[in-house]
Amino acid sequence: MAEATLPQAAGAETSQKKKGAGSLAKLARYTVTKLLTLFIAVVIGIYLTILIANMGGYVDEILRGQIRESISISVSMDPSLKYLTLEERNTLINERVATEERRLGLDQPFMLRSLRFLTHAITLDLGRAQHLASDSGSKMVKNIILERLPPTLLLMGFSNLFLFFISLYFALYLSRNYGTFLDKAVIAMSPFSSAPAWFYGIFLLLIFSSVLGWFPFGGMVSAPPPETFGALLLSYAHHLVLPVIAWLVSGIFAGVYSWRTFFLIFSMEDYVELARAKGLSARDIERRYVLRPTLPNIITSFALMLISLWQGATILETVFNWPGLGRTLYRAIGLYDSPVIIGSAIIYAYLLAGTVFLLDFIYALVDPRVRVGSGGPKA
Repeated sequence: MAEATLPQAAGAETSQKKKGAGSLAKLARYTVTKLLTLFIAVVIGIYLTILIANMGGYVDEILRGQIRESISISVSMDPSLKYLTLEERNTLINERVATEERRLGLDQPFMLRSLRFLTHAITLDLGRAQHLASDSGSKMVKNIILERLPPTLLLMGFSNLFLFFISLYFALYLSRNYGTFLDKAVIAMSPFSSAPAWFYGIFLLLIFSSVLGWFPFGGMVSAPPPETFGALLLSYAHHLVLPVIAWLVSGIFAGVYSWRTFFLIFSMEDYVELARAKGLSARDIERRYVLRPTLPNIITSFALMLISLWQGATILETVFNWPGLGRTLYRAIGLYDSPVIIGSAIIYAYLLAGTVFLLDFIYALVDPRVRVGSGGPKA
């Protein structure tokens, strides 16, 4: 009998190995397909941004005019060239304008330059800014963006963490107290989330900065910056309070409203009633049978909410004078600085693509019924 069980055990082990290899191959195919799809989407988005930022070549015409005007002024103000005749002066200006246009690539057709710029943009070779510069004086777009990206990640990171966990807590609390006065009051305030964060930021600045004087009008740190590390952290926290509150008020009511609904729907499932009948505690039922299966829906809802909130993040940073990427993008749009506009859009596109790519893997972590690449939940 022992001899008969040996082939069965060997066959089971071989079957298990084949199943594991098949799962890895399936995961690899899904990962490659997902990355390729997101890459194509990012490329299309970047190219459309290039076309829009350059207005189909109109910005190039503005730049050519600026080049000619700058060179004409330079030639007229140069004492060594004052003896030139008008014809010689115009010839010199045209030669210098042609040289500058060749340096900037303006002598080539716009569509050809846009495709070349797309190639450089995908590899983050973003070139030089036309007007803006970093605090260190560099005009390289990559340096400008890398300098402004950390403040944006700091502000958005804290704001989104507070928004997620506070909304989750209140949604759970209201689902436990369905129909109470607080539940009805919060639901009645859900239209407040239709206003962007910068709208609330203006009122917060008027009340708490202008009238009460409790918080600074903007910026990321006091001037001059504190010398000790602890005082520096307190200064950062002091400047973060108002923009974080503005972001929180703009998104919390919509999040609580939708997530409370998810919790109520799942709390009425038959398996939850069965768990109550078995005598499980309310905390265990909420954690195992309500919260966990609801998390994929909440993560999707939160991701979509973040996309809508990001539309106002640029103006929010401008209102609070926050030295981040959004304020830099706002200034670049006002100055027609196409390389910075496109570079900022590329960074946002990569961040969004990375978020979407990680979403399926987060699903698999928070809900064991979901399998990456399976096309849906697995019962």
